[in-house]
Amino acid sequence: MRLITSRRYRDLSPKQIIPLLADRGIYVASEATLYRLMHRLRLQRHRTPTRPRSPRPRAHTARGPLQVFSWDITYLPSLVRGKYYYLYLVVDIWSRRIMAAEVHEIECGNLAAAMIAKYLHSAARLGKEPVLHADNGASMRSATLLVKLRDLGITPSFSRPRVSNDNPFSESLFRTLKYRPSYPRRPFADLAAAQQWVDRFVRWYNTEHLHSAIRFVTPDARHFGQETAQLAKRRAVYAAAKAKHPERWSRAIRNWDPILVVTLNPERESVRSEPQSNAA
Repeated sequence: MRLITSRRYRDLSPKQIIPLLADRGIYVASEATLYRLMHRLRLQRHRTPTRPRSPRPRAHTARGPLQVFSWDITYLPSLVRGKYYYLYLVVDIWSRRIMAAEVHEIECGNLAAAMIAKYLHSAARLGKEPVLHADNGASMRSATLLVKLRDLGITPSFSRPRVSNDNPFSESLFRTLKYRPSYPRRPFADLAAAQQWVDRFVRWYNTEHLHSAIRFVTPDARHFGQETAQLAKRRAVYAAAKAKHPERWSRAIRNWDPILVVTLNPERESVRSEPQSNAA
């Protein structure tokens, strides 16, 4: 065991240890014996201390619009091989409304700070102490952006390093964007063409897209308080249909209650009594 866990051999497999020992004129056991020993001592995975996992990011709960935002940057292809345009996108996680979507030629914290100041200043003015969540990219952690967030009264929040699941709302939105039937099959001709397509997508997404995670209402309808009447009307239609033909209904009518709470990175062990929504 001391040999296997020694500094020289602890990161190697028996296949590597055996010939290295032979080069030194040493034979201790066969390769199979070393594997059996490692299996018995449960040393087949890690024989060295590993760094503890990064703690899960703090959960952030939204009970209305302009409280918790998610943002990220994704690539859009250009006609030049190896060159991309960069889509900066901010979404309100409660309403799923796209709050900002700008395409630039570079990835830069200064551009991100300018976009946040332009589109999210209203949330700060309303005194909601909003949260802006992002991953750990250089642009997301740039000093310029962090200073701007502090000036606006917006709390920054970050994912764990290399864990995309900590920013699911932005990731899900990027997937929707790039799997749209209208997404160009060929690269964008120039920056203006990329921005024009993104603008059309934003209009469709905010005003026409019936989002599955918010009872199939549009992000704009939810963001601007129209969903309550819309869902109540649907509930009345279903209640009337059941009253007219109760024999067709073996269970209660479809749930048309509004989603009251949306949580970013909820604690797994927490018990939530209010209807919630995920990013899908």
